[in-house]
Amino acid sequence: MYRIALKMLFGDRAKYFGIVAGLTFAALLIIQQAGLFFGLLERCYANIRDVPAANVWVMDPQAKFMDDVKPLLDRELHRVRGVAGVEWAVPYFRGGLTARLADGRLQDVFLIGLDDATLTGGPYRMVQGQLTDLRRSQAVIVDRLAAEGKLARRAATPGGPRRPLAVGDTLEMNDQRAVVVGLADAPRIWGDSPVIYTLYSRARHFAPAQRRRLSYILVRTSPGHDPGEVCQRINRATGLAARTADELRDLTVAYVMRETAVPMLFGISVAFGFLIGTAIAGQMFYNFTIDNLRHFGTLKAMGLSNAAVARMVLLQAFTVAVIGWALGLGAASAIGWQMRGTELRFLLPWQLFLGSLGAILCISAGAALLSLRRVMRLEPAIVFRG
Repeated sequence: MYRIALKMLFGDRAKYFGIVAGLTFAALLIIQQAGLFFGLLERCYANIRDVPAANVWVMDPQAKFMDDVKPLLDRELHRVRGVAGVEWAVPYFRGGLTARLADGRLQDVFLIGLDDATLTGGPYRMVQGQLTDLRRSQAVIVDRLAAEGKLARRAATPGGPRRPLAVGDTLEMNDQRAVVVGLADAPRIWGDSPVIYTLYSRARHFAPAQRRRLSYILVRTSPGHDPGEVCQRINRATGLAARTADELRDLTVAYVMRETAVPMLFGISVAFGFLIGTAIAGQMFYNFTIDNLRHFGTLKAMGLSNAAVARMVLLQAFTVAVIGWALGLGAASAIGWQMRGTELRFLLPWQLFLGSLGAILCISAGAALLSLRRVMRLEPAIVFRG
């Protein structure tokens, strides 16, 4: 019975390929857009993930998410260090600046200032140079992609290739000279500004003069102390907002989901893919079933029950759903692979893996149920009509 169902499905090549093509396109659009959304969402908390040494972040109580930086006074660092359960606490600078490149162009950049002594929060992988090179005079480390892209020098001749920013090149921030001593794979952040690392003390000179310059205080709790309890102690002792790394990540994600249009824009694209798949696959599968009504009538005339015929149709729907989903997943993964080394990021978490499969199965199941209405009402005598 099931073998006959599959022979009916694969025998009508035109409709079989049409159904699979519709489901493949739907799966591709759903997975690709959702994967880009998850990648963009990860950029919101990339810095939190890439500073694993700190399990507590201290900030201004009015800060709503990671990039909502409200600077603190430097003296707050010493107050945090005096709280019981704090093993160490270091300063951390995050802020947007305007840099002047060697060819005179102005470029918005994202500056990160690391603790002078420990360099906590530095890039996770150096491509050229060493992190300790930041201790040189006027030293900065630049994101590799930015050095090859937005920070690259103009072409010497019209239409010629641009020269990437290299170690030894210079740029200016706040009229202060900065020397590139290394290139790194920096985490992709919210927005598309190039990421530049330097020491915290030097970042204070690169940034515009103001009374409050300390963006965050990174804290590591002592062994045996619960990070949540240490956060409460810091809150009571300093009046600041201390949050664990997971809490700050969840706060940032919740803000993006609630206060921005990003989820709605990607949601429209995913819904569009779902509707296209439903329309194409549903219509094609319905036509396929109608064209095979005579075969179903023959099987029913031979004594096959409606339940058995329904299982045959559902098997056909399940088969094309899995094939279409697998092809769409492969195509989306190939596109995501091509995005490596670019400003975009494609993520395929297990939730998206299972969710996309469920969506395609729903599309196929809906098409099958629509077709089953005709099959269930089919009279076996139809096979004897001329």
